[in-house]
Amino acid sequence: MISRTKSITLNWPSLSLFCFILAFAYLAPVSAHADIGPAASSVPSAQLVGKGRMTYLGFKVFDAQLYAPNGVYKSSGPFALKLTYLRNFKGKAITESTVKEIKRQGGVSAAQLTSWEKQMLAIFPNVSPGQSITGVRTANGNTVFYYGGRKIGTISGSAFSKRFFSIWLGNNTRNPGLRAKLVGAGS
Repeated sequence: MISRTKSITLNWPSLSLFCFILAFAYLAPVSAHADIGPAASSVPSAQLVGKGRMTYLGFKVFDAQLYAPNGVYKSSGPFALKLTYLRNFKGKAITESTVKEIKRQGGVSAAQLTSWEKQMLAIFPNVSPGQSITGVRTANGNTVFYYGGRKIGTISGSAFSKRFFSIWLGNNTRNPGLRAKLVGAGS
């Protein structure tokens, strides 16, 4: 049996161009916009700051990713926190847990907390494993929520943004290890 192979000859210019394209594709930074979808319009030059996994009593709860302009997180600037759930949760349970954590932080009146709770109940959907909710702190301090690739609601005011995102990013968080990973201080 005779085997025939065909050789391909590349000339120097075409080989150089091929290598350049391959190197550019490999070295080009991956855009964070694809990871946070339409939320990226509120976070200019969004890049991943950090990521981590939330567990509770050994159960995987969600994976979190923090995006900020040029990958530099500032609590007073725009940023996006994407939570990809690893379990089923009802929107009501997400709201109740959020209210509990905001209350634990203190400094919020009962009337204000009740108002925020009503707004979150109207916004947060039921989630299944693999589904994401992204919360964006806009440049003007509002919080915009996205579910998958679609905007699902806004809660106005920097007071809510501060309390809400402090659950994961504040100094008084219940999970300082996750916070360190998200803000880029952890390994």
